[in-house]
Amino acid sequence: MSLTNNNPAVRIPRSVLAVALATVAVLTGLFAAASAHAAPPAKATKPTVVLVHGAWADGSSWDGVVKDLQGQGYTVDVPPNPLRGLASDSAYLRDYLKTVKGPIVLAGHSYGGAVITDAATGNKNVKALVYVDAFVPDQGESLLSLLTPKNPEEPGLNPEELFNFVPFPGAPKGVSDWYLKPEVFAGALANDLPKAEAAVLAATQRPIASNALVEKSGKPAWKTIPSWDLIGTEDHILPPPLQEFMAKRAGSHISYVKGSHLSLISHPKAVAKVIVTAAQHVG
Repeated sequence: MSLTNNNPAVRIPRSVLAVALATVAVLTGLFAAASAHAAPPAKATKPTVVLVHGAWADGSSWDGVVKDLQGQGYTVDVPPNPLRGLASDSAYLRDYLKTVKGPIVLAGHSYGGAVITDAATGNKNVKALVYVDAFVPDQGESLLSLLTPKNPEEPGLNPEELFNFVPFPGAPKGVSDWYLKPEVFAGALANDLPKAEAAVLAATQRPIASNALVEKSGKPAWKTIPSWDLIGTEDHILPPPLQEFMAKRAGSHISYVKGSHLSLISHPKAVAKVIVTAAQHVG
């Protein structure tokens, strides 16, 4: 039906016709606006952040970092690190990462750095590695070999002074769980935390199987994946110069925080900032 009917018996006043046309124009504009509102342009998806804890700790050591990242809209996963050995721990994480959809920023603290170095190799979804007061081994290196002074005159680790040894069922011959002695824990790991908090962390620590310290690392993921490294300048167990050596060798983007080995607890915002920087590099 035409609005301009030529039948002389049906005449539409010009004023009515103008109102009708104006109404159609307004409705067309509203429909267009509604359609645009219903289908906004797609936003880039933030990567999932996967955090891996180290020895003598558990996933709760990342609590402050998780809170900060979630507040910025990131999905954060903190899978348990079994602490049974570098090969098996890396295999566990490697399988876990296969279940995460989309791009991943993978961060490791302390021994967790060695685990992510092996686990991420060959995983195309892992777009960035973040090391926090962490080991960054090359192929064929172990944690013990990295910690052994190159100068034979320098004192090395004395396990008897540092650890309590506890057997566990099914342990390979000569392998036991190593707990940091409570009197060592605060000064070695938590020297910038309140004594009461350090005491709780020492009491609730998870041990690491001794074979994890001597198993050799495989092909390192940092050779193909960009990395970031946060070094605690007050770290009393993993020497900052050693951390710096490993980070530079890996070509990491290095930053520093005046913190202990547990800077993820004492300075969670600084740790989260480095992770976000890596995530922004991803997308």
